[in-house]
Amino acid sequence: MVSRVQLPPEIQLAQRLAGNEQVTRDRAVRKLRKYIVARTQRPAGGFTHDELLKVWKGLFYCMWMQDKPLLQEDLGKTISQLIHAFQTTETQHLFLRTFWQTMSREWTGIDRLRLDKFYMLMRMVLNESLKVVKMHGWEERQIEQLLELLMTEILHPSSQVPHGVKSHFIEIFLEELTKVGAEELTADQNLKFIEPFCRIAAQTKDSRVLHNITRGIFETIVEQAPLAIEDLMNELEAQDEETDGDGEASEQDSDDESLEQNGSIHRAEPEAYQELSGDDRDGPGPVLQFDYEAVANRLFAVASQQSTPSLNRKRLYKVIRKLQDLAGGVFPEEEMPEEAYRNLLQGRRERKVKRRVRRSQLQRKEGKSEKEDSSPSRSSGPERKRRRGMGADPKEKQPKSRGRRGIRQRRRQPRQPTWARTKAANVQEPAKKKKRSLESGK
Repeated sequence: MVSRVQLPPEIQLAQRLAGNEQVTRDRAVRKLRKYIVARTQRPAGGFTHDELLKVWKGLFYCMWMQDKPLLQEDLGKTISQLIHAFQTTETQHLFLRTFWQTMSREWTGIDRLRLDKFYMLMRMVLNESLKVVKMHGWEERQIEQLLELLMTEILHPSSQVPHGVKSHFIEIFLEELTKVGAEELTADQNLKFIEPFCRIAAQTKDSRVLHNITRGIFETIVEQAPLAIEDLMNELEAQDEETDGDGEASEQDSDDESLEQNGSIHRAEPEAYQELSGDDRDGPGPVLQFDYEAVANRLFAVASQQSTPSLNRKRLYKVIRKLQDLAGGVFPEEEMPEEAYRNLLQGRRERKVKRRVRRSQLQRKEGKSEKEDSSPSRSSGPERKRRRGMGADPKEKQPKSRGRRGIRQRRRQPRQPTWARTKAANVQEPAKKKKRSLESGK
Protein backbone atom coordinates (compact mmCIF):
# COMPACT_ATOMS: atom_id res chain seq x y z
CA MET A 1 0.00 0.00 0.00
CA VAL A 2 1.13 3.50 -0.80
CA SER A 3 1.57 5.58 2.33
CA ARG A 4 -0.16 8.92 2.41
CA VAL A 5 2.02 12.01 2.38
CA GLN A 6 1.34 14.04 5.50
CA LEU A 7 0.49 17.63 4.67
CA PRO A 8 2.00 20.54 6.59
CA PRO A 9 -0.14 21.82 9.47
CA GLU A 10 -0.75 25.15 7.71
CA ILE A 11 -2.36 23.42 4.74
CA GLN A 12 -4.42 21.16 6.98
CA LEU A 13 -5.72 24.15 8.93
CA ALA A 14 -6.45 26.05 5.71
CA GLN A 15 -8.51 23.14 4.39
CA ARG A 16 -10.53 22.96 7.59
CA LEU A 17 -10.99 26.72 7.69
CA ALA A 18 -12.58 26.57 4.23
CA GLY A 19 -14.86 23.65 5.11
CA ASN A 20 -18.57 23.54 4.43
CA GLU A 21 -19.65 22.94 8.03
CA GLN A 22 -19.62 25.86 10.45
CA VAL A 23 -18.63 23.59 13.36
CA THR A 24 -15.54 22.49 11.46
CA ARG A 25 -14.58 26.07 10.67
CA ASP A 26 -15.01 27.24 14.28
CA ARG A 27 -12.83 24.42 15.58
CA ALA A 28 -10.19 25.22 12.98
CA VAL A 29 -10.07 28.89 14.06
CA ARG A 30 -9.56 27.89 17.71
CA LYS A 31 -6.86 25.39 16.78
CA LEU A 32 -5.15 28.00 14.62
CA ARG A 33 -4.91 30.40 17.54
CA LYS A 34 -3.37 27.74 19.78
CA TYR A 35 -0.97 26.74 17.01
CA ILE A 36 0.19 30.35 16.52
CA VAL A 37 0.80 30.84 20.24
CA ALA A 38 2.70 27.55 20.58
CA ARG A 39 4.86 28.09 17.52
CA THR A 40 5.81 31.72 18.16
CA GLN A 41 6.81 30.99 21.76
CA ARG A 42 9.76 28.89 20.59
CA PRO A 43 13.12 30.65 20.36
CA ALA A 44 13.59 29.56 16.76
CA GLY A 45 9.89 29.58 15.98
CA GLY A 46 7.99 31.77 13.61
CA PHE A 47 6.25 31.64 10.27
CA THR A 48 7.49 32.12 6.76
CA HIS A 49 5.80 34.36 4.22
CA ASP A 50 4.38 31.43 2.23
CA GLU A 51 3.03 29.72 5.33
CA LEU A 52 1.07 32.79 6.41
CA LEU A 53 -0.25 33.24 2.87
CA LYS A 54 -1.70 29.72 3.10
CA VAL A 55 -3.19 30.50 6.50
CA TRP A 56 -4.81 33.68 5.18
CA LYS A 57 -6.16 31.78 2.19
CA GLY A 58 -8.07 29.55 4.59
CA LEU A 59 -9.20 32.50 6.74
CA PHE A 60 -10.42 34.34 3.65
CA TYR A 61 -12.68 31.48 2.61
CA CYS A 62 -13.73 30.94 6.21
CA MET A 63 -15.15 34.47 6.07
CA TRP A 64 -16.49 33.79 2.58
CA MET A 65 -18.56 30.83 3.81
CA GLN A 66 -19.98 32.61 6.87
CA ASP A 67 -23.59 33.80 6.62
CA LYS A 68 -25.73 36.04 8.88
CA PRO A 69 -24.41 39.51 9.84
CA LEU A 70 -24.00 38.88 13.58
CA LEU A 71 -22.00 35.71 13.01
CA GLN A 72 -19.91 37.52 10.40
CA GLU A 73 -19.12 40.26 12.91
CA ASP A 74 -18.08 37.73 15.57
CA LEU A 75 -15.89 35.86 13.09
CA GLY A 76 -14.32 39.12 11.91
CA LYS A 77 -13.39 40.02 15.49
CA THR A 78 -11.92 36.57 16.09
CA ILE A 79 -9.83 36.68 12.91
CA SER A 80 -8.59 40.24 13.46
CA GLN A 81 -7.59 39.47 17.06
CA LEU A 82 -5.29 36.68 15.91
CA ILE A 83 -2.59 39.33 15.59
CA HIS A 84 -2.30 39.41 19.39
CA ALA A 85 -1.45 35.69 19.42
CA PHE A 86 1.92 36.43 17.77
CA GLN A 87 4.64 37.05 20.32
CA THR A 88 7.02 39.22 18.29
CA THR A 89 6.59 42.43 16.33
CA GLU A 90 8.15 40.93 13.20
CA THR A 91 5.62 38.11 13.01
CA GLN A 92 2.77 40.54 13.68
CA HIS A 93 3.87 42.73 10.79
CA LEU A 94 4.27 39.67 8.56
CA PHE A 95 0.73 38.64 9.50
CA LEU A 96 -0.56 42.09 8.49
CA ARG A 97 1.47 42.14 5.28
CA THR A 98 0.10 38.79 4.13
CA PHE A 99 -3.44 39.90 4.99
CA TRP A 100 -3.31 42.93 2.70
CA GLN A 101 -1.64 40.86 -0.01
CA THR A 102 -4.42 38.29 0.25
CA MET A 103 -7.12 40.96 0.01
CA SER A 104 -5.45 42.47 -3.05
CA ARG A 105 -5.19 39.07 -4.73
CA GLU A 106 -8.75 37.94 -4.01
CA TRP A 107 -10.54 41.30 -4.33
CA THR A 108 -11.61 40.98 -7.96
CA GLY A 109 -13.35 37.67 -7.23
CA ILE A 110 -15.59 39.04 -4.46
CA ASP A 111 -19.20 39.52 -5.53
CA ARG A 112 -21.31 42.45 -4.36
CA LEU A 113 -23.27 40.33 -1.88
CA ARG A 114 -20.11 39.44 0.05
CA LEU A 115 -18.42 42.81 -0.29
CA ASP A 116 -19.70 44.33 2.96
CA LYS A 117 -18.30 41.65 5.24
CA PHE A 118 -14.84 41.99 3.72
CA TYR A 119 -15.07 45.77 4.13
CA MET A 120 -15.82 45.07 7.78
CA LEU A 121 -12.88 42.65 8.04
CA MET A 122 -10.49 45.27 6.66
CA ARG A 123 -11.76 47.79 9.20
CA MET A 124 -11.34 45.36 12.10
CA VAL A 125 -7.82 44.31 11.08
CA LEU A 126 -6.74 47.96 10.82
CA ASN A 127 -8.26 48.66 14.23
CA GLU A 128 -6.38 45.79 15.87
CA SER A 129 -3.11 46.78 14.20
CA LEU A 130 -3.46 50.27 15.69
CA LYS A 131 -4.19 48.72 19.08
CA VAL A 132 -0.87 46.87 18.85
CA VAL A 133 0.90 50.22 18.48
CA LYS A 134 -1.13 51.55 21.40
CA MET A 135 0.01 48.65 23.58
CA HIS A 136 3.61 49.72 22.93
CA GLY A 137 2.83 53.24 24.16
CA TRP A 138 2.64 54.89 20.73
CA GLU A 139 6.38 54.62 20.24
CA GLU A 140 7.71 56.53 17.27
CA ARG A 141 9.50 53.48 15.89
CA GLN A 142 6.32 51.38 16.06
CA ILE A 143 4.33 54.09 14.29
CA GLU A 144 6.90 54.38 11.50
CA GLN A 145 7.06 50.62 10.93
CA LEU A 146 3.28 50.26 10.74
CA LEU A 147 2.88 53.22 8.37
CA GLU A 148 5.69 51.98 6.14
CA LEU A 149 4.02 48.56 5.92
CA LEU A 150 0.60 50.02 5.08
CA MET A 151 1.87 52.49 2.50
CA THR A 152 4.07 49.88 0.81
CA GLU A 153 1.35 47.25 0.54
CA ILE A 154 -1.62 49.51 -0.27
CA LEU A 155 -0.82 53.01 -1.55
CA HIS A 156 2.60 52.65 -3.12
CA PRO A 157 2.54 53.57 -6.84
CA SER A 158 4.23 50.29 -7.81
CA SER A 159 1.72 48.12 -5.90
CA GLN A 160 -0.95 46.41 -8.00
CA VAL A 161 -3.68 46.89 -5.42
CA PRO A 162 -7.28 47.27 -6.70
CA HIS A 163 -8.77 50.72 -6.35
CA GLY A 164 -11.54 49.45 -4.08
CA VAL A 165 -9.02 48.39 -1.43
CA LYS A 166 -7.19 51.73 -1.65
CA SER A 167 -10.30 53.88 -1.40
CA HIS A 168 -11.72 51.93 1.54
CA PHE A 169 -8.42 52.04 3.42
CA ILE A 170 -8.18 55.82 3.00
CA GLU A 171 -11.80 56.23 4.06
CA ILE A 172 -11.49 54.26 7.31
CA PHE A 173 -7.98 55.28 8.41
CA LEU A 174 -8.87 58.41 10.39
CA GLU A 175 -12.04 56.81 11.73
CA GLU A 176 -10.19 53.85 13.24
CA LEU A 177 -7.35 56.05 14.48
CA THR A 178 -9.94 58.20 16.25
CA LYS A 179 -11.51 55.17 17.91
CA VAL A 180 -8.20 53.83 19.17
CA GLY A 181 -6.12 56.87 20.09
CA ALA A 182 -8.16 60.08 20.10
CA GLU A 183 -7.92 60.35 23.89
CA GLU A 184 -4.15 59.78 24.05
CA LEU A 185 -2.53 61.02 20.84
CA THR A 186 -1.08 64.51 20.67
CA ALA A 187 -1.09 66.86 17.69
CA ASP A 188 2.54 65.98 16.84
CA GLN A 189 1.80 62.26 16.85
CA ASN A 190 -1.26 62.75 14.66
CA LEU A 191 0.89 64.70 12.21
CA LYS A 192 3.22 61.68 11.94
CA PHE A 193 0.26 59.47 11.08
CA ILE A 194 -0.80 61.66 8.14
CA GLU A 195 2.69 62.51 6.80
CA PRO A 196 2.76 59.51 4.41
CA PHE A 197 -0.56 60.63 2.94
CA CYS A 198 0.95 64.07 2.28
CA ARG A 199 3.80 62.55 0.29
CA ILE A 200 1.57 60.22 -1.70
CA ALA A 201 -0.94 62.99 -2.47
CA ALA A 202 1.88 65.10 -3.90
CA GLN A 203 3.53 62.31 -5.92
CA THR A 204 0.68 60.13 -7.16
CA LYS A 205 -0.37 60.20 -10.80
CA ASP A 206 -3.69 58.53 -10.09
CA SER A 207 -6.40 61.19 -9.86
CA ARG A 208 -8.67 58.85 -7.90
CA VAL A 209 -6.08 58.36 -5.16
CA LEU A 210 -5.51 62.12 -5.01
CA HIS A 211 -9.23 62.77 -4.68
CA ASN A 212 -9.68 60.10 -1.99
CA ILE A 213 -6.77 61.38 0.10
CA THR A 214 -7.81 65.03 -0.07
CA ARG A 215 -11.43 64.14 0.68
CA GLY A 216 -10.89 61.36 3.22
CA ILE A 217 -7.91 62.82 5.12
CA PHE A 218 -7.39 66.56 4.74
CA GLU A 219 -10.94 67.79 4.20
CA THR A 220 -12.11 65.51 7.00
CA ILE A 221 -9.63 67.26 9.30
CA VAL A 222 -11.04 70.63 8.23
CA GLU A 223 -14.64 69.53 8.77
CA GLN A 224 -13.88 68.12 12.21
CA ALA A 225 -12.06 71.27 13.33
CA PRO A 226 -15.06 72.76 15.20
CA LEU A 227 -15.59 69.51 17.09
CA ALA A 228 -11.87 69.21 17.84
CA ILE A 229 -11.77 72.72 19.31
CA GLU A 230 -14.89 72.04 21.34
CA ASP A 231 -13.32 68.84 22.66
CA LEU A 232 -10.18 70.76 23.61
CA MET A 233 -12.25 73.38 25.44
CA ASN A 234 -14.04 70.65 27.37
CA GLU A 235 -10.71 69.17 28.44
CA LEU A 236 -9.49 72.55 29.65
CA GLU A 237 -12.69 73.08 31.60
CA ALA A 238 -12.34 69.64 33.17
CA GLN A 239 -8.78 70.47 34.25
CA ASP A 240 -9.96 73.75 35.78
CA GLU A 241 -12.69 71.92 37.67
CA GLU A 242 -10.14 69.45 39.02
CA THR A 243 -7.92 72.25 40.29
CA ASP A 244 -10.93 73.97 41.84
CA GLY A 245 -12.01 70.70 43.39
CA ASP A 246 -8.62 70.24 45.06
CA GLY A 247 -8.95 73.67 46.65
CA GLU A 248 -12.46 72.97 47.86
CA ALA A 249 -11.55 69.56 49.26
CA SER A 250 -10.00 71.01 52.41
CA GLU A 251 -13.03 73.24 53.01
CA GLN A 252 -15.35 70.27 52.48
CA ASP A 253 -13.46 68.22 55.06
CA SER A 254 -13.90 70.92 57.69
CA ASP A 255 -17.60 71.21 56.84
CA ASP A 256 -18.02 67.45 57.12
CA GLU A 257 -16.50 67.44 60.58
CA SER A 258 -18.90 70.11 61.77
CA LEU A 259 -21.86 68.30 60.21
CA GLU A 260 -20.87 65.02 61.82
CA GLN A 261 -20.93 66.70 65.18
CA ASN A 262 -24.46 67.99 64.55
CA GLY A 263 -25.54 64.58 63.20
CA SER A 264 -26.90 65.82 59.85
CA ILE A 265 -24.99 64.59 56.82
CA HIS A 266 -26.53 64.70 53.32
CA ARG A 267 -24.91 62.68 50.56
CA ALA A 268 -25.51 62.79 46.83
CA GLU A 269 -27.78 60.11 45.47
CA PRO A 270 -26.08 57.64 43.12
CA GLU A 271 -29.00 57.70 40.68
CA ALA A 272 -28.53 61.39 39.93
CA TYR A 273 -24.84 60.80 39.25
CA GLN A 274 -25.63 57.98 36.88
CA GLU A 275 -28.08 60.15 34.98
CA LEU A 276 -25.47 62.87 34.57
CA SER A 277 -22.90 60.41 33.33
CA GLY A 278 -25.42 59.05 30.84
CA ASP A 279 -26.09 62.54 29.51
CA ASP A 280 -22.39 63.11 29.03
CA ARG A 281 -22.14 60.03 26.84
CA ASP A 282 -24.73 61.38 24.44
CA GLY A 283 -22.41 64.16 23.29
CA PRO A 284 -19.90 63.83 20.43
CA GLY A 285 -16.99 61.51 21.11
CA PRO A 286 -13.33 62.49 21.24
CA VAL A 287 -11.81 63.91 18.07
CA LEU A 288 -8.22 63.88 16.84
CA GLN A 289 -6.31 67.07 17.65
CA PHE A 290 -4.16 68.67 14.93
CA ASP A 291 -1.86 71.65 14.70
CA TYR A 292 -3.40 73.14 11.57
CA GLU A 293 -0.46 75.43 10.86
CA ALA A 294 1.97 72.50 11.06
CA VAL A 295 -0.21 70.41 8.73
CA ALA A 296 -0.42 73.32 6.26
CA ASN A 297 3.37 73.79 6.34
CA ARG A 298 3.96 70.09 5.78
CA LEU A 299 1.58 70.02 2.83
CA PHE A 300 3.14 73.14 1.34
CA ALA A 301 6.62 71.61 1.61
CA VAL A 302 5.66 68.58 -0.50
CA ALA A 303 3.29 70.42 -2.87
CA SER A 304 5.78 73.15 -3.78
CA GLN A 305 8.39 70.73 -5.12
CA GLN A 306 9.16 70.79 -8.84
CA SER A 307 8.38 67.10 -9.25
CA THR A 308 4.80 67.60 -8.04
CA PRO A 309 2.26 67.48 -10.91
CA SER A 310 0.35 70.70 -11.50
CA LEU A 311 -3.02 69.04 -10.85
CA ASN A 312 -1.85 67.77 -7.46
CA ARG A 313 -0.34 71.13 -6.56
CA LYS A 314 -3.52 73.00 -7.43
CA ARG A 315 -5.68 70.63 -5.39
CA LEU A 316 -3.38 70.69 -2.36
CA TYR A 317 -3.10 74.49 -2.36
CA LYS A 318 -6.85 74.72 -1.84
CA VAL A 319 -6.56 72.52 1.23
CA ILE A 320 -3.59 74.54 2.49
CA ARG A 321 -5.63 77.76 2.37
CA LYS A 322 -8.38 76.18 4.45
CA LEU A 323 -5.87 74.94 7.01
CA GLN A 324 -4.22 78.35 7.20
CA ASP A 325 -7.62 79.95 7.81
CA LEU A 326 -8.25 77.50 10.64
CA ALA A 327 -4.84 78.26 12.12
CA GLY A 328 -5.76 81.96 12.04
CA GLY A 329 -9.05 81.35 13.84
CA VAL A 330 -11.36 81.59 10.81
CA PHE A 331 -13.94 78.81 10.82
CA PRO A 332 -16.20 77.72 7.98
CA GLU A 333 -19.21 79.17 9.85
CA GLU A 334 -19.22 81.60 12.76
CA GLU A 335 -21.56 79.62 14.98
CA MET A 336 -21.28 77.14 17.77
CA PRO A 337 -18.82 74.43 16.68
CA GLU A 338 -21.24 71.52 16.94
CA GLU A 339 -24.08 73.41 15.24
CA ALA A 340 -21.77 74.61 12.48
CA TYR A 341 -20.69 71.06 11.72
CA ARG A 342 -24.27 69.82 11.64
CA ASN A 343 -25.38 72.70 9.43
CA LEU A 344 -22.49 71.99 7.08
CA LEU A 345 -23.60 68.40 6.61
CA GLN A 346 -27.25 69.42 6.28
CA GLY A 347 -26.38 72.03 3.65
CA ARG A 348 -24.57 69.43 1.57
CA ARG A 349 -27.53 67.10 1.72
CA GLU A 350 -29.90 69.88 0.66
CA ARG A 351 -27.67 70.80 -2.27
CA LYS A 352 -27.61 67.18 -3.40
CA VAL A 353 -31.41 66.99 -3.22
CA LYS A 354 -31.76 70.21 -5.24
CA ARG A 355 -29.42 68.87 -7.92
CA ARG A 356 -31.45 65.69 -8.19
CA VAL A 357 -34.70 67.66 -8.49
CA ARG A 358 -33.24 69.86 -11.22
CA ARG A 359 -32.00 66.85 -13.15
CA SER A 360 -35.39 65.15 -12.93
CA GLN A 361 -37.16 68.33 -14.09
CA LEU A 362 -34.81 68.70 -17.05
CA GLN A 363 -35.33 65.07 -18.00
CA ARG A 364 -39.10 65.51 -17.86
CA LYS A 365 -38.95 68.65 -20.02
CA GLU A 366 -36.74 66.91 -22.57
CA GLY A 367 -39.12 63.94 -22.65
CA LYS A 368 -42.14 66.20 -23.25
CA SER A 369 -40.41 68.13 -26.03
CA GLU A 370 -39.45 64.89 -27.78
CA LYS A 371 -43.06 63.66 -27.60
CA GLU A 372 -44.38 66.93 -29.03
CA ASP A 373 -41.87 66.82 -31.88
CA SER A 374 -42.68 63.20 -32.75
CA SER A 375 -46.54 63.51 -32.59
CA PRO A 376 -48.32 65.97 -35.06
CA SER A 377 -50.16 68.87 -33.46
CA ARG A 378 -53.95 68.64 -33.47
CA SER A 379 -54.50 72.33 -34.19
CA SER A 380 -52.41 72.50 -37.39
CA GLY A 381 -53.90 74.32 -40.41
CA PRO A 382 -53.22 71.78 -43.21
CA GLU A 383 -54.74 69.00 -41.15
CA ARG A 384 -57.94 70.99 -40.70
CA LYS A 385 -58.20 71.72 -44.43
CA ARG A 386 -57.65 68.10 -45.27
CA ARG A 387 -60.43 67.03 -42.96
CA ARG A 388 -62.78 69.66 -44.35
CA GLY A 389 -62.06 68.54 -47.90
CA MET A 390 -62.72 64.94 -47.04
CA GLY A 391 -66.18 65.81 -45.75
CA ALA A 392 -67.89 65.78 -42.45
CA ASP A 393 -66.49 64.17 -39.42
CA PRO A 394 -66.94 60.38 -39.53
CA LYS A 395 -68.44 60.55 -36.06
CA GLU A 396 -71.29 62.68 -37.45
CA LYS A 397 -72.04 60.13 -40.22
CA GLN A 398 -72.66 57.35 -37.78
CA PRO A 399 -76.39 57.11 -36.98
CA LYS A 400 -77.41 57.35 -33.42
CA SER A 401 -78.19 54.10 -31.75
CA ARG A 402 -81.89 53.52 -31.28
CA GLY A 403 -83.34 52.74 -27.95
CA ARG A 404 -85.68 49.93 -27.05
CA ARG A 405 -88.76 52.06 -27.74
CA GLY A 406 -87.84 52.52 -31.40
CA ILE A 407 -87.33 48.82 -31.83
CA ARG A 408 -90.68 47.99 -30.26
CA GLN A 409 -92.51 50.56 -32.41
CA ARG A 410 -90.99 49.07 -35.51
CA ARG A 411 -92.13 45.61 -34.52
CA ARG A 412 -95.67 46.79 -33.77
CA GLN A 413 -96.21 48.22 -37.30
CA PRO A 414 -98.96 46.20 -39.13
CA ARG A 415 -97.75 43.99 -41.89
CA GLN A 416 -99.07 44.45 -45.44
CA PRO A 417 -101.90 42.01 -46.30
CA THR A 418 -101.27 39.20 -48.76
CA TRP A 419 -103.82 40.35 -51.32
CA ALA A 420 -102.11 43.73 -51.59
CA ARG A 421 -98.77 42.09 -52.20
CA THR A 422 -100.18 39.82 -54.93
CA LYS A 423 -101.91 42.75 -56.55
CA ALA A 424 -98.69 44.69 -56.73
CA ALA A 425 -96.99 41.67 -58.21
CA ASN A 426 -99.73 41.28 -60.87
CA VAL A 427 -99.41 44.90 -61.87
CA GLN A 428 -95.68 44.57 -62.48
CA GLU A 429 -95.87 41.33 -64.50
CA PRO A 430 -97.29 42.82 -67.78
CA ALA A 431 -94.56 45.43 -67.86
CA LYS A 432 -91.95 42.73 -67.63
CA LYS A 433 -93.59 40.67 -70.37
CA LYS A 434 -93.85 43.72 -72.61
CA LYS A 435 -90.21 44.43 -72.12
CA ARG A 436 -89.27 40.90 -73.00
CA SER A 437 -91.42 40.98 -76.16
CA LEU A 438 -89.79 44.17 -77.31
CA GLU A 439 -86.36 42.66 -76.79
CA SER A 440 -87.34 39.55 -78.77
CA GLY A 441 -88.70 41.74 -81.61
CA LYS A 442 -85.47 43.58 -81.92
